[in-house]
Amino acid sequence: MGLMLLTGTSPHSDLSRSLWKWMSRVCEFSRGGQKTFRALLAVPGREERAAEGRTPPPGPPPAGAASPVQRGIFWSRELEEQVPSGFAAEEAAAWLSAARAARVASLERGGCGRSSNRLARLSDGSRACVRYGINPEQIQGEALSYHLAGVLGMQERLPPMALSLVEARGRQWEPVREELRGSHWAEGAVVSLTRWVDNLTDVVAPAPWGAEAGAGRRLQPLSAGELGALPPSQLVELVQWSDLILFDYLTANFDRLVSNLFSLQWDPRVMRRATSNLLRAPDGGLVFMDNEAGLVHGYRLLAMWDPYNEPLLRSVCVFREGTAQRVAELHRRRSAAAELRRRYRAREPLWARLGFLSERQAELLQARVDFVHRHIAHCRAQAAAL
Repeated sequence: MGLMLLTGTSPHSDLSRSLWKWMSRVCEFSRGGQKTFRALLAVPGREERAAEGRTPPPGPPPAGAASPVQRGIFWSRELEEQVPSGFAAEEAAAWLSAARAARVASLERGGCGRSSNRLARLSDGSRACVRYGINPEQIQGEALSYHLAGVLGMQERLPPMALSLVEARGRQWEPVREELRGSHWAEGAVVSLTRWVDNLTDVVAPAPWGAEAGAGRRLQPLSAGELGALPPSQLVELVQWSDLILFDYLTANFDRLVSNLFSLQWDPRVMRRATSNLLRAPDGGLVFMDNEAGLVHGYRLLAMWDPYNEPLLRSVCVFREGTAQRVAELHRRRSAAAELRRRYRAREPLWARLGFLSERQAELLQARVDFVHRHIAHCRAQAAAL
């Protein structure tokens, strides 16, 4: 099994013509029957070969090669073991403890997104991106998204993040009092400190979300043997993408792949470019950066962005088994918001400064968990019918 594209999705009234045209092309091969879509990652030179009509078909799988998918919809354990470990829990806890205790030795402009953010050098020698939100809900969204990733078992994909209270005369910020005056940050504002990571590189989305979709080429169904013939590095990246798309749906994050899809309406080559707020570490692990749009800000704008987020989720039908199990448990217990609150309060000393989700936002989170659970069950049923 590979990535299975679900059929029967009807266009939303707000869905941009360019995105629906793209989704229609993806669905062309599966109309009239239940078939399987095998996702290919771009390899060096792939775009050039495709443009010349010379893209070679994948070769046969090596004799005795293990299947990358087990029980129809789960990535194999052998494949998951090859996924880079990312930010291990012990390592993240150690950095967070040190960052909260350290003093800010200097603040520099550039390298951390919008102009209001700063790159901080801490007294222990480490560096951190300091994000000052346009409004507090962005920092709240960053913090809650980080801890929701922990609830889902994918926090290792996000850099360690802690909240900090800006006080010019406080112990942590006193060494940079003069720099704070030029930053126009409000005294008493809550900012996020995110561990700086060196040598990150851009990530271009793989098919079916990447260059082939953006270029409008018809995507062909691939056989199980072809999926088995993909190099491990490509399969390992697909494992991480399946988590990313599920995570962005739950948080309603529109500031990553969704923003690129939105831009297709005026930039047909946007999918050949780097994906927003997603980087690759030197070991090949994906790093889910800057999640300020998640949960709070994203939930306010569901009507605008769900026509993009929902088709993305429906385009994935292979999952990490641990992720699916956690979704199933949150669905069964109807405990998504409660689990998030418990983890947030236990691990973030400044949680009360920003507060938690509203009752309506908590209901939306549970509803999205329930939707993902139903989608996974549908994928299981389709796989069983093949």
